Amino acid sequence: MRLINGFIVLILFFWACSAPKGVVEVEKNEAVAATDSTEYELVTFDTKFESWYLMHNSAALTRSQSYYENWNRQYLAAWNYNATHPSKSNFFDPITGYEPEVDYGIEINHKLFYYFQYVENVLKIEIMPNSPKAVQF
Repeated sequence: MRLINGFIVLILFFWACSAPKGVVEVEKNEAVAATDSTEYELVTFDTKFESWYLMHNSAALTRSQSYYENWNRQYLAAWNYNATHPSKSNFFDPITGYEPEVDYGIEINHKLFYYFQYVENVLKIEIMPNSPKAVQF
C-alpha cells in the first residue's frame, strides 16, 4: 500500500511541477453591429505573457501586417509540427482557430507574433530555427 501511495504522490509531484503548456487560441467574436463585422480575440493561457506584452509592445517596433502574417504562418507551421512530435510535445499543444487565409488585422497578428517571440526569447523554447529577433530583451 505504501508503494502505491508513494507512486501516486510521485505522479502528482511531476504533474504539479511540469511547465505550463503554451496554448494559443484565436476566438471569433460575433459582433452584431450596423456593419455586421466579425471581431477576433487572441487568447493565451500563459498568465505572464500579457504583462510581458504590455512592457515590450512599442509602436516604434511595429512592422506591416504582411510582415506579421508571413512570420505567423511560419511559426504556426513549426509550432503545430512540434506539437505532433513526442520529443517536443511536452510544451506544445496545437494552436487552434488561426487560419492563415483569414484577415485578422494587424492587432491580432502583432500580438500572436509577440507571443511566439515571448516563447522563444523569454521561456527559451525554440519554435523554429532562424526566427526573427524583433524584440529587444
